[in-house]
Amino acid sequence: MKCAIMQPTFLPWSGYFNLMASVDVFVFLDDAQFQKGSWHNRNRIPLNGKPHWLTVPVKHNTLSQSILQTEINMQSLWREKMVRQLQQVYARHPFSSELMAFTDVINDTSYISLAELNIALIQMVSNRIDINCQMLRSSELKIKGVRTERLLGMLNAISATHYLSPQGAESYLTADGFSQQSEVSLAYQTFEPQYYPQKKSTDFIPKLSILDVVMNMGWHGAKTYIK
Repeated sequence: MKCAIMQPTFLPWSGYFNLMASVDVFVFLDDAQFQKGSWHNRNRIPLNGKPHWLTVPVKHNTLSQSILQTEINMQSLWREKMVRQLQQVYARHPFSSELMAFTDVINDTSYISLAELNIALIQMVSNRIDINCQMLRSSELKIKGVRTERLLGMLNAISATHYLSPQGAESYLTADGFSQQSEVSLAYQTFEPQYYPQKKSTDFIPKLSILDVVMNMGWHGAKTYIK
């Protein structure tokens, strides 16, 4: 059984969904520490031919708060502003009619936690592009430890036989001796973003949010693109 574990980020890029589509079980690391200025609460779309950040404002209550404990700033009018901007940017894109699937989730004020909003968006996209892996949350597994120790604990808890890791984790997994500590087979994701036509962009901008892929290629095109 192949597994991947990733923090739930805001409107992640296509490589995130490629990772999900490559495994049997995907674990949202929702109790990881929230990092200011990270992908946790922001991502990029094109604006005037350049990458532009979309950011969810959050409350910084403690330095050690997890993504799950991080509350969305409900006092701000960010939802209305973000939706209006998305509508303006993608108004004339080939699949602009699909934008509502994203904005309906963004506009849902029942999501108070950043993790809940991010997971809801990720699950919505996953359903539409036919990603059928089982999805779990690390906060529900209740595994203690740090770094590779905790990672191995989660893999053992779900009886995983193979672990698919993003390339960025290779250095610390090697330093921690992942393969020496476990019989779980370790492999690294090899996904690289390929060109797709980006309306209004002269030069291709890689690694934008999956939202941009859908607006330019539709759900079927996005499904083919990430796989």
